[in-house]
Amino acid sequence: MTPPPRLTILFDNEPGLPALTRLWGFAALIRVGDRTVLFDTGSHGRVLLKNMAALGLSAESLDLLFLSHPHWDHIGGWDSVLELNPRLTVVVHEGFSKHLIRDLRGLCGDLIVVGADPRPLAPGLFSTGMLDSNPPEHALVIDTVEVTAAISGCAHPGMERIVERGVGLLGKSVDWAIGGFHLMDADPVRIEQSVRNLKALGVTGVVPTHCTGDAGKAAFRRAFGAACLDGGVGRDIGA
Repeated sequence: MTPPPRLTILFDNEPGLPALTRLWGFAALIRVGDRTVLFDTGSHGRVLLKNMAALGLSAESLDLLFLSHPHWDHIGGWDSVLELNPRLTVVVHEGFSKHLIRDLRGLCGDLIVVGADPRPLAPGLFSTGMLDSNPPEHALVIDTVEVTAAISGCAHPGMERIVERGVGLLGKSVDWAIGGFHLMDADPVRIEQSVRNLKALGVTGVVPTHCTGDAGKAAFRRAFGAACLDGGVGRDIGA
């Protein structure tokens, strides 16, 4: 099994390292090539920075901030991060508030506003483009020589749609699906459908966390076995 890309979960409501604070929300640090990406910022900036410091990480080391969707539990820490690193490139999509987009332009080094079409961000890094859902969301697609992955915040459009967009974008299968799968309120039929669809799309490993729910995580563990990895705040995933 090809290991997932290097990813450290910095903010999660799922338990991980006992020294870190867990609150509702999600954020992860992703390293691809020479780029260090912060994916979402959780719900609370001071807690995010505290968790980063406990892991020996700093906001100043980041190159890019990717915000998946405008819910509070994914963008609550953006101002804390930009206060320490105003040179950051920030990536949002057109579904974010026009007022937030306007304000961000004066607070970061560069602002990329993604539309409906997929968009390259850096070597090996892509936005899926904004997918229709409530709220609209985009996800990060990673393509290295060794592995491909789709990273979601909450997967409001469905993790299957995100992976399907990644497959179309890359022209090959997506090995790993990582992040919130938004199945916490789903019935067993919907959960099993998600499992089957992701397998049919060629996904070989998953890291379901945040809003996936206990029943969803259990279903993915049954289906993927050792290739279903635990999330949780502080988890270091990949090589």
